[in-house]
Amino acid sequence: MAELVYRPVIGMALTMFKALDLKIDCKGSENIPRTGGAVLVSNHISYLDFIFSGLTALPQKRLVRFMAKESVFRHKVGGPLMRGMKHIPVDRKKGEDAYQHALESLRSGEIIGVFPEATISQSFTLKSFKSGAARLAQDAGVPLVPMALWGTQRLWTKGHPRNFRREHIPVTMRVGEPLEAPRDQYAGAITRRLRGQVQELLEAAQRAYPVRPKGPDDTWWMPAHLGGTAPTPEAVKAAEAS
Repeated sequence: MAELVYRPVIGMALTMFKALDLKIDCKGSENIPRTGGAVLVSNHISYLDFIFSGLTALPQKRLVRFMAKESVFRHKVGGPLMRGMKHIPVDRKKGEDAYQHALESLRSGEIIGVFPEATISQSFTLKSFKSGAARLAQDAGVPLVPMALWGTQRLWTKGHPRNFRREHIPVTMRVGEPLEAPRDQYAGAITRRLRGQVQELLEAAQRAYPVRPKGPDDTWWMPAHLGGTAPTPEAVKAAEAS
């Protein structure tokens, strides 16, 4: 079936990224299967992560259907685009519906994109992973493909204004080798291995990132353990609990 919305949206995104002169560095796309279903699993640090994560599959001529909050689909502009690209709405009150939708898509040979942290990490470190991605892969009999991205938080993230100025911001992405999800293994154990792989890829992306903060006023996008001033995971939890 023709992709009347997805491919034009990709074209618009690539045009915007070129206009912003983003320095996109993506390695490992060959790990995304050329055919058949798979669950693409990424860290989550920006409102734009689904766009960049989707770009990793283009060299393999694949499109990724992302699971996203149902509220996004109610947006007057974004909603029609999300539906047209066949992304999957997730209503937390009806989570089983979204799960079944994703499962059917996987079984039909689609790639489903999942952010197992569920929400943006304001500390820019990995939060705990939900087990849904592993269970989907198990039930559909498809592999998990781990990936990590870095730099997208500098464009648009929670608690900070959008930065769509032409500042040549680098975005680094790393895709790892597929991880099998056997049915006879505990989903929690698979999830722990998956998170470990995403952590390794995140650290690789951070090491490869070509710039550092310009000065004391530009350290907000670096996690505390790397010398930045982003809140620690503990501080984020405390703020959410208050």
